Amino acid sequence: MDFFSFLTGDEVRYVHAASLEILEEAGLLVRNEKARERFARHGARVDHETETIRIPSAVVERYRALVPPTITLRGRDPSCDVTFPRRLPVVATASSAPDIVDPVTGKARRAGSDDIARIAHLVNALPGFDVFSISTLADDAPSGQFSLSRFYPALKNCVKPCRTSVIDVREAAQVLELGELIAGSKAAFWERPFINFGYCSIVSPLTMDYDSTEMLMFYAENGVTAYGTIAPMGGLSTPLSLPGMLTLMNAEWLAAATLAQMSKPGTAQIYNFLPVFADMRDGAYAPGAIEIGMMNAAVCQMARFYDVPAGGYLGLTNAKTADAQAGFEKGMSPLLGALAGVDFIVMGGLQDALMSFDFGQAAIDNEIALMIKRVREGFGFSEDAASLEEIKATGPAGMFAANPETLERMRTATFLPELADRKLREQWEREGASTIHQRAMNKALEILSTPNSAALDPAVDARIRAKFEDLVAGESVPPDGWKHIETGAAGPTRKRRVNRRRRKP
Repeated sequence: MDFFSFLTGDEVRYVHAASLEILEEAGLLVRNEKARERFARHGARVDHETETIRIPSAVVERYRALVPPTITLRGRDPSCDVTFPRRLPVVATASSAPDIVDPVTGKARRAGSDDIARIAHLVNALPGFDVFSISTLADDAPSGQFSLSRFYPALKNCVKPCRTSVIDVREAAQVLELGELIAGSKAAFWERPFINFGYCSIVSPLTMDYDSTEMLMFYAENGVTAYGTIAPMGGLSTPLSLPGMLTLMNAEWLAAATLAQMSKPGTAQIYNFLPVFADMRDGAYAPGAIEIGMMNAAVCQMARFYDVPAGGYLGLTNAKTADAQAGFEKGMSPLLGALAGVDFIVMGGLQDALMSFDFGQAAIDNEIALMIKRVREGFGFSEDAASLEEIKATGPAGMFAANPETLERMRTATFLPELADRKLREQWEREGASTIHQRAMNKALEILSTPNSAALDPAVDARIRAKFEDLVAGESVPPDGWKHIETGAAGPTRKRRVNRRRRKP
């Protein structure tokens, strides 16, 4: 299908040429000595005293051409693996919020590993999400197990691809060992490595810090599935213009991709971005701005120019609750991304500028994701679908509702939402006038009150727990006091839920 675009072919080529000029003349500040030495061995000009490197255009062109055209994110269940680009965008939850909106009190609090277990269980059951990008941090993580306390409850409760970032190589090795224990052996895991990582590859403007650069090289050298994200802020770390941000961000992506290929040729990458513009009235971080979707359209064009997958953090919001602001901010940018040809959308579950996760929001975002995929399925034009003979047979003033063709297509021709309300107002009022967030919370509770068929086998879990002392429980059990919201003529009421029996860790 043809995709929406902002840039002409000449403008795309200008951005590429300007990016090469930036890398060759302005260069980058590279804090990691190993990275500077690697750049130097492969043709860059390095000033170790100032920690600055400058990369000749020919060097960038040589190495960026080695980036593969596809990437595969693997899950614990091979049937959940996703390789893209593909026809439908791959949709992931957004990640690493420090807080969660408590489903019992409705107030934000610090998230724990038990919250990650519940979110993993929920995401595993929501068909709109293809990837669980681990949504929160784990405030209860034991010393030395920060990332392990996130990956373990995620992998224990979700068979879809799971990914997030880690602090350092030690943590990455610990998480990879977890994968080997789940797979049954080191050989079995590395035959099909189902753990995926992310990292922030550049600190804008034009800076590679020590830790994230070390992780970039570690992942590439060891064949670990990982991708970087460029995260500039317009007006603070980039020029305050869409073309200016794009040009700087493109140079930064090229620099990171070049180092990845210098580390191991053929390392898969995503042209992934989280660009936001500061609201210059007060400097507020604005991931829900419509310009994010606009920037994504340009990024998709650059990614196609380089023949690599395009990804973006779309559908984020500054809203603190699942209100109208959350709805339009979470709907507009992902839809624009889908029309622009984005391959990977990071969008689900977070509110308040990536600061908090909400279970009801995740269920709503699942429905948004399914709508986005419906758009990318396309119009489905064919002579059969044009229904010429059916139209003639039904004739003037006829009724199509009873036709066999209508009955055959009633569940496939249009997307049928589960949470969005389409009832007459009178019926909606008689049934309690519920909000979409109330219905979404009920759906989340119903999923989490059902035993998780994706949970790790007890024998595998025992093997893991024998290896890692003091490991968090990682069980998906609804918290005490989370009640199903019932609606009636008097309006929404709460009914106490009967708690499932808790399994011992």
